[in-house]
Amino acid sequence: MIMRERFSGSRFGMATAVVALGAIFAGVMPSASAQAAEAPQFKYDPTWPKPLPEGWVLGAVGSVCVDARDHVFVLTRGAPAPKERNLATPAPAVMEFDDAGNIVNSWGNRDLMAKTAHGCFIDKDGNFWTAGNNDGMVQKYTHDGSKMLLQIGTKGVMDSADGTDTGRGLNASRTSLFKPSQVAIDPGNGEIFVSDGYGNKRVVVFDREGHYLRQWGRQATQAETDAGLAGVFLGPVHCVHIGNDGLVYVCDRQGDRIEVFDKQGNFKRNIVIHTPTAHRTNSENAVGSAGAIGFSPDAAQTFMYVANGSDNVIHILNRATGEVIGKFGRPGNQPGDLTDPHSIAVNSKGDLVIGEVPYGGKLQMWRAVRK
Repeated sequence: MIMRERFSGSRFGMATAVVALGAIFAGVMPSASAQAAEAPQFKYDPTWPKPLPEGWVLGAVGSVCVDARDHVFVLTRGAPAPKERNLATPAPAVMEFDDAGNIVNSWGNRDLMAKTAHGCFIDKDGNFWTAGNNDGMVQKYTHDGSKMLLQIGTKGVMDSADGTDTGRGLNASRTSLFKPSQVAIDPGNGEIFVSDGYGNKRVVVFDREGHYLRQWGRQATQAETDAGLAGVFLGPVHCVHIGNDGLVYVCDRQGDRIEVFDKQGNFKRNIVIHTPTAHRTNSENAVGSAGAIGFSPDAAQTFMYVANGSDNVIHILNRATGEVIGKFGRPGNQPGDLTDPHSIAVNSKGDLVIGEVPYGGKLQMWRAVRK
């Protein structure tokens, strides 16, 4: 009998669980110091989401984010697989699911939104923010998508030497961006933090009305990255998050690290995610190990989850120490397998939502079974 359940977490207590459940676990042996913060475990939920309306296909999932009601927002790119074109209908740009996996809303005008949807965030007031790789802007919408409230940058205009998406990044504009990847909003003063991104190599901060305040970062060399030099990014600058500790966590994806700063851009530390296969040769998906992050929902944010799209795993870290204490995932296209996990979000119960792009295109819910 083949067991279809997928469990995840560390191997602490693994033998008992495997004997009892016959389930598949993946992870690493926690060190003595890590056992004080034993890694949580997750179980793949095959019932989430519910089937999409007839004919809809996700295509690539640009990002996932969660609101205060644990509703999941899914940002899609409207790019069906070649064999689905002219047969299936691309799902709307934004879909909202409840915790049971039902679609409760969908919206989005792709003519107004970024060319390639990349990154979403729900602020404390419930507004929806999104960035656009292969474009030069970020946008803010009402929760239901009925109105755009703010746009920074101009669609199709890049902070590059010739203003196009193929030009050399200038890393300098106070009004334009160049392939931004993610947005985070300071819950205290509303400042807008943008990881900018694929073309530029910076974090740029605007006030709540979209006026430029400051920036930090530049293109790194491989030698600088290997030396752990602060404030430089090998690229892309793939995510930005503000922790409950008030620090800014930035994904340097190809650099295999999360760089941590205060809100003024002063460097605090590196969190390195090193694997021997993240930059393997002869692979289309050797994209680096630090692609996206999420935090556990406790006030201390004890755990940090890192989506490694190169190795198709989710790493579990002790956030305070930066130590990897577990992981889960394996390559494949079956339910519960991972193929380029590109975005991750955590709800109030500690469940993980994972979106894939472009190869897998799956949308998955992993329920927390040990928090």
